[in-house]
Amino acid sequence: MERFRHMRITVLGTRGSAPVCGNDYATFGGNTSCYLVEVGGESIFLDAGTGLMGAPGSFERDPVILLSHLHADHLLGLGMYERIGLSGATTKLFVPASDAECARTAIERLYSPPLWPIRLSDYKGNLQIDVLPKNMRIGDVTVETEQGSHPGTCLLIKVRYAQKTLVYATDFEHGEEASMRLAEFSRNADLVLYDGQYSNEQYESHRSFGHSTPDEGVALMNRCGARHMLIVHHDPHSTDSTLLSRERALSHPKIRFAREGEMIEL
Repeated sequence: MERFRHMRITVLGTRGSAPVCGNDYATFGGNTSCYLVEVGGESIFLDAGTGLMGAPGSFERDPVILLSHLHADHLLGLGMYERIGLSGATTKLFVPASDAECARTAIERLYSPPLWPIRLSDYKGNLQIDVLPKNMRIGDVTVETEQGSHPGTCLLIKVRYAQKTLVYATDFEHGEEASMRLAEFSRNADLVLYDGQYSNEQYESHRSFGHSTPDEGVALMNRCGARHMLIVHHDPHSTDSTLLSRERALSHPKIRFAREGEMIEL
């Protein structure tokens, strides 16, 4: 089918650290990290932040969720995702961990009493939890991971199909070695989702927090030759006017700030 030849990315949530709401966040959205990648007949979610709550629950093939890391803002939507409550519906969740038992244990630290009213095993759906490996295939789609740069670890994720390449680099802090590693990982990608949570001024007081800046996104584009970039993981204190001002100041023809609800076709 024609739609299987393309890669479509839907931004379900692009806020970092904590969800926000209100008129000041209407343009870029307030939900935390979640992106739906539809490619090769597969439906792949990148992270399970609060944006996952608005995702569809019905698919032709069982959807897959790839977690970049285990911080709460990237997991908060899982327990409210309608599909895991549907009897007989399978959802596959891949987690950065040493083995499948550790992966499930890590997820259940949040989704069990006293932090959550019920356990994952109490949901009617079939949630299969496994390790997110270095390399894997989802149908005809290739997924690769690489170590990122974030406290407590975070994986870079690359999705490839039919000569189309998407790189997800959330919760990434630039630095000479880490930036070179990401540039090689992102070489000639069609689209890079890059963490630009802070302005240059903010970054100076947030060093080692595990995030980067839009200007470093430009530097990455120059190094890796990526075709397009979306700045993601917007700070919860950054209003629409703040982000629009930063986007205008960046003034790069191939870089935009991600907006919740938008779709990108590759």
